[in-house]
Amino acid sequence: MRSIGEMARDGGLSVSALRFYDRAGVLVPAWVDPGSGYRWYEPPQLEEARLLARLRRAGMPLADIRLVLAGWAGQDTELVRGLLDAHLRRLALGLSDARGEFSTLRALLDHRENPMTSPRTATARLSVPAPELAAALEAVRFAASTDRELPMLGGILFDIEGDELHLVATDRYRMAVAQTRTTRHGGPRTQVVVPLPLADAMRALLTGDEPVQLAVDGDRVTLENGDRQTAGQSLGHEFPDYRRLVRLPAGRRAHVDTATFREALESGPVRASETRKQDSEPCDLSVLRVTNGTVIVCDDGGDDADDQNNVAVNREFLLHALTAGARDELVLELGAPTAPLAIRRPDDEGAFSLLMPVRLEN
Repeated sequence: MRSIGEMARDGGLSVSALRFYDRAGVLVPAWVDPGSGYRWYEPPQLEEARLLARLRRAGMPLADIRLVLAGWAGQDTELVRGLLDAHLRRLALGLSDARGEFSTLRALLDHRENPMTSPRTATARLSVPAPELAAALEAVRFAASTDRELPMLGGILFDIEGDELHLVATDRYRMAVAQTRTTRHGGPRTQVVVPLPLADAMRALLTGDEPVQLAVDGDRVTLENGDRQTAGQSLGHEFPDYRRLVRLPAGRRAHVDTATFREALESGPVRASETRKQDSEPCDLSVLRVTNGTVIVCDDGGDDADDQNNVAVNREFLLHALTAGARDELVLELGAPTAPLAIRRPDDEGAFSLLMPVRLEN
């Protein structure tokens, strides 16, 4: 057996940390001397100590570490992988949030230095690969609003920051985000909302494999591809802060074959909604559930029809999102029945769609 000092030295943890993890019930010594209170550890616990040290360096919460160690000891690899993946997604989300906050701070600094400049009035000129911009437009176009009462959503947000261009569209019931690389943009973060007719004209211009030139000058947006050009005025409205809207808790993830899943949706059972708020017409709902890593389209009258893990979404919207995903395989992430359904590309976490769930009537 190892003494607490030896365990600290070999396991990469301090003696005080080992005492703390003992009191927290995370790494309990195999034997404690009743007279001196000195802690002793069995050889297999060294591996747990080293694992614990790695997890703490990665910032995993103590409650999750306890579960990882239990799964590790019980050889429950599925549980351990799930916890590691969930924490990695939390870290990625935290990094995204931090980048967003720093971008805002830089914009505030820029505004202090030049009060007449803001992300929505700045000037930007950049080069974008035509195929990537075309794919990004196709990935988000379906989610843009056509509601005249919501003119601020009747376009696609072009969010230029550093060497990335994010495209975002939403009609409140669904949201799509895509990104592409850029070059030659060295200015501050720039945002502009491109109206749908101009966005469609841009897509028609994006032929060939050569980079195209995108320019934003105040409220005017121009796209050039060789000797061809399309230009127009941006929408004079504020676009929602999409970075706050995509902060989702980790859900149950499953990989789906897009063609097979589409067929299951199109031929599977549906529920009729009471009304569809967009146009006051009923819509067909698909009720989904993740079971053993597989997405199931639930039978309306089956035993699991009212399972609390079921998520109901507008089937038409989901089919549109599958098409926009443009991959043979996609990743679906389902959370609580009231949390959005996320449709992600397995090879590109920067492009995804969100669908708001529909409350099921009992």
